[in-house]
Amino acid sequence: MTSSVRSVLGVAVGVALLAACGADDSGPALSEAAAAGRSIYISNGCAACHGSDGGGGVGPSLVGLIGSTSEFADGTSLVADRAYVVESIMDPAARKVAGYSIPMPMNNLSLSDVESITDFIAELELP
Repeated sequence: MTSSVRSVLGVAVGVALLAACGADDSGPALSEAAAAGRSIYISNGCAACHGSDGGGGVGPSLVGLIGSTSEFADGTSLVADRAYVVESIMDPAARKVAGYSIPMPMNNLSLSDVESITDFIAELELP
């Protein structure tokens, strides 16, 4: 194996390791738990509506969600906490965020997966 081939392989392995650890250019470094949650978030299609960085799109932004006031289509509101995030993922029809007409789909995530995603969301902070 030539040194240039070894160099290319070394770079490829390094990039793969960084990706596996959740390190990328899309935001601040995540804890191991949050990186695992981000992986589940991405692989289960959450990013399609909430954005790969949680910044929103068709669905509401998740950045800075925990601790903020969430307002719902029925006129009620609450200060979002981990329990609210878990409820929203486990039972998307429980509350509809005001201003968003497309309902969040049901999913088959385990409670463990939902808690991991919640770890990810909890680390998404406003700049």
